[in-house]
Amino acid sequence: MSSGPVAGRARLTASGRCSRVGDLDRVCAGRMFRDIEPLITGANGFVGKVVLAMLLDRFPDVRRVHVLIRPRREQGAAERFRSDVLDSPALEPLVRKCGRDVVESRVHVLSGDAAEPLAGIAEREVRSIAGRVGVVINCAGLVDFFPPLDASIRANVDSVLRVAELCKLIEARLVHISTCYVAGEDDGLVEETEPVEGYYPRRGGTGDRSFRALAELENCRRLAEPAARGLEGPERAESLAELGRRRAARWGWVNTYTYTKALGEQVLATRAEVRHAIVRPAIVESALAYPFPGWIEGGRTAAPLALMALGGLRDWPARPELSLEVVPVDYVAAAALTVARKLLEGDAKPVYQLATSDVNPYPLGDLIRLLHGQSRGNGGRAGGPPAWLVPFPRLRFLAPADAERRRARLRRRISRVRWLLRRAGRRAQAARLRPLELQLGFHAETFRQYLPFIHDHQYVFETVNIRQAYAGADQDWRAALPWEPESIDWPDYWLSCQIPGFRRWIQPEAVRQWSFRL
Repeated sequence: MSSGPVAGRARLTASGRCSRVGDLDRVCAGRMFRDIEPLITGANGFVGKVVLAMLLDRFPDVRRVHVLIRPRREQGAAERFRSDVLDSPALEPLVRKCGRDVVESRVHVLSGDAAEPLAGIAEREVRSIAGRVGVVINCAGLVDFFPPLDASIRANVDSVLRVAELCKLIEARLVHISTCYVAGEDDGLVEETEPVEGYYPRRGGTGDRSFRALAELENCRRLAEPAARGLEGPERAESLAELGRRRAARWGWVNTYTYTKALGEQVLATRAEVRHAIVRPAIVESALAYPFPGWIEGGRTAAPLALMALGGLRDWPARPELSLEVVPVDYVAAAALTVARKLLEGDAKPVYQLATSDVNPYPLGDLIRLLHGQSRGNGGRAGGPPAWLVPFPRLRFLAPADAERRRARLRRRISRVRWLLRRAGRRAQAARLRPLELQLGFHAETFRQYLPFIHDHQYVFETVNIRQAYAGADQDWRAALPWEPESIDWPDYWLSCQIPGFRRWIQPEAVRQWSFRL
């Protein structure tokens, strides 16, 4: 890519309007990253792809970006980078603008596994990047709520330790991507100044020293062996998933994901010799503008709820006054690069929370009504249950127990109707009602997982540190790497970005699974 002027580059807003970014030469001259090459782990993930694309796009003078890719048995790291990252829609605008060969020439693929010693990178490769890589942005992790505990520890804890070891050896600084929800059950205002080491949601005050991350890790490893002994396949996975649930609940975390992400933060806090900063996004959702409005990948955290609302689900065990803490992925990527800059300048805070409700809340009730209104006239969908099966057609916010009783009554009603249809010889009609029973069970399980976020806890994540970081940045940097959550028009964002993104990019089978009208 040419390192010539990039003045006047246009930036697309969610509504499709273009605004001038201004003279980006000073921003993109690579003062931070040209000679101090970044390394991105998890570059084939949702956030990692956007961090990589934005870094290459906004900093054309960066000589080389290193990415860590785990090879598969049938696919090497370089091949996987090309198929999973370079060919991804997230990089398509950059590839179209600069050329595939140019983009690929600026990326050095490292074969490895973040959870292995020195991130699984061969010794010769470690020697080659020592003194060149100045900052590592760790986007690797497992985002499933209740995975087997051993898998979650490997992805969210072991990988942090190994990447920190690598940073120490090559003398690089570390930006670690975590999550705001390490707060667990400790809701209300979640401050960035809360000490990382020793925190657990049910602590008895700042003097409580009951929780020690390294000791807890040893307990988990000790307990995992008997939990999995003699089991294979799904039985083994379920046993270890249940162990994760119990360990998380013991200390006050709402699921295994947030529990192991908190453990990852705390083991990193013990590595004082590695200069680092922790970045905690809230719920990362579709892009507001970059790489293009609506880009999203897979079934992201809010997708099941949003798709059920779009499908016309009427009974919600939710508190409408709460805010669903959503942050666009391009804001997360821009903030992560800004934190990397602060870290390289030696002026980073320990923790940066990336959320929106402290400056621009959007009540959950308003969101559900908006999405519900986008369903087909609120009137039923092909394949959905007949109107006479749903006695309360209007949108209702209920206590969780009341919502579960409603679902149980509806299940009994459907079961009775199916029995009558089969008895009357109308087996085809009876069979068409079977998916409705399955959907009710799926909705019940989904709500059990999401109740902490839509009913049980009211989170407001403080975001003072990232605002201060941007307040100290020049205008060109802020234009190129925006962080402006207070300016987001939430209805427009959901209508222009989220809903089109769900419909285009989330797998069709997920849409069918989540959006049945009940």
